[in-house]
Amino acid sequence: MSLRLLLALLVLAVPGAARAAGTRSVGPAAVVGVRATRVADLVLLDAGFDAGLRQGMVCRVTRGDADIAEVLLVELRDHLSAALILSLSPTQAIRTGDLVAVKTFKT
Repeated sequence: MSLRLLLALLVLAVPGAARAAGTRSVGPAAVVGVRATRVADLVLLDAGFDAGLRQGMVCRVTRGDADIAEVLLVELRDHLSAALILSLSPTQAIRTGDLVAVKTFKT
């Protein structure tokens, strides 16, 4: 199954994802769903092109002050995106409501 088809299915499967699309402002994205597939787990975010996200960006997933994971944006729409999990902190899991921001390097 292609990532485009999976994203389309996730958009339909996540309650409120399409409704939240029109109210998105610039800032961290939120996780609206995590779905396991046969190939990899996908993380669905409530932000996309309109928030400045682009395919290939690496993002950090946080909950409060804790770093949870790093994800790679693989498929984007105007207000939604899907990401693959690159790394996950031990004993952690990505949950709905976790915040996602583009990873930046500190100098």
